[in-house]
Amino acid sequence: MKRVLIFSLTYHPFIGGAEVALKEITDRLDAKEFTFDMVTLRFDRNLPRVEKMGNVIVHRIGFSASGSKVSDRSMPLICKIAKMLFPFTAYLKALSLDRAKHFDITWAMMAGHAGFAALFFKLTHPRVKYFLELQDGRPFAQMTDRQPLLRLMWPLYKMVYMKASMIKCISSFIATEVRSIGYRGSVRIIPNGVDVERFSAEISEQRLNELKARVGKQPGDVFLFTASRLVLSRGVEDVIQSLTRLPNNVKFLIAGNGEDREKLEHIARDSGVLDRVIFAGHVSHQDLPVYLKISDIFVRPSLIEGMGNAFIEAFAAGVPVIGTPVGGIPDFLFDPEKSQELDKNAQREPTGLFCEVQNPESIARAVKRYLDEPELSARIIGNAKKLVAEKYDWSLITRDMREKVFNIL
Repeated sequence: MKRVLIFSLTYHPFIGGAEVALKEITDRLDAKEFTFDMVTLRFDRNLPRVEKMGNVIVHRIGFSASGSKVSDRSMPLICKIAKMLFPFTAYLKALSLDRAKHFDITWAMMAGHAGFAALFFKLTHPRVKYFLELQDGRPFAQMTDRQPLLRLMWPLYKMVYMKASMIKCISSFIATEVRSIGYRGSVRIIPNGVDVERFSAEISEQRLNELKARVGKQPGDVFLFTASRLVLSRGVEDVIQSLTRLPNNVKFLIAGNGEDREKLEHIARDSGVLDRVIFAGHVSHQDLPVYLKISDIFVRPSLIEGMGNAFIEAFAAGVPVIGTPVGGIPDFLFDPEKSQELDKNAQREPTGLFCEVQNPESIARAVKRYLDEPELSARIIGNAKKLVAEKYDWSLITRDMREKVFNIL
């Protein structure tokens, strides 16, 4: 039995790709082989301090406020203080838990606040293996340029990486970044996954028609779709502006909330396409498959991306994808016309189309290509569904985690 302590700044019900990955993997690992405890921030005082979620006992700590959000721009001050203190409060909580449980492994989800908590624990518990997982697609140079404080703290911040017994990266891009700062330990590239069965399952016509009526999809409409936190780094504004270059029956369905929603509504209004943009608000991860099934093209022209779970979820749902060749996206999205420029030896079947970063005209061209070449669209859909079934199903990711990470640590 291996006893694992997870440090994660956020966890369910605050869901992003990292939180989905933690739950999908821990739920699939045998409870007879592993026990999992997690230290995370509470944020919302309505959440229990201790809760069993799947195979994980979640310990929520820190100051909280009723109905608090986790976005920095909308987070109450008291929660911002809790976030700032998390490396220290999480470390102290870990000390108290370890007295009873004697952990074998610590697992830090990302190198920021959670990574510092794990580093402090490693420095005082050298016998315990420390495993760091990285999902952030921002290059180190960009992080230090934008955060002067990080430059001052760089020697300490670098220790978060250097003291790790193993580092897991969700893309080859992130692994390259890790090596660039001098980490010479064990690196594993294990991507995030998708529940292929759930995202590819048939959905009743009644349920599909109910959602179409709710979001106003009419016969003949073509829906572009994205599921994203509404921040400008995801390129949502570029898709909105691309509508001015597309026929009026092409509309944009957006699932998600975020601090830049008002800015995006202004962009849509100023571009004259507000009536063609549907802000669906928060959509639970459980309901995403039905949104994908009523959509025609998935578009996320990210500026940065560690990997992007939403892309492979679209693959599994049979929706053709448009993305940018940034971060970890080229690991799974292959566009014959563009990927050769990234890798001269690339010889893969197409799984999507690339557009350019911050280029609405480029997005419009990719959309028109799908609309004008149905045979290419069908070919891409088939290749993408085959790829996720063979490489990205959560059961396969969990097997790799067991064999390549936990069995070695």
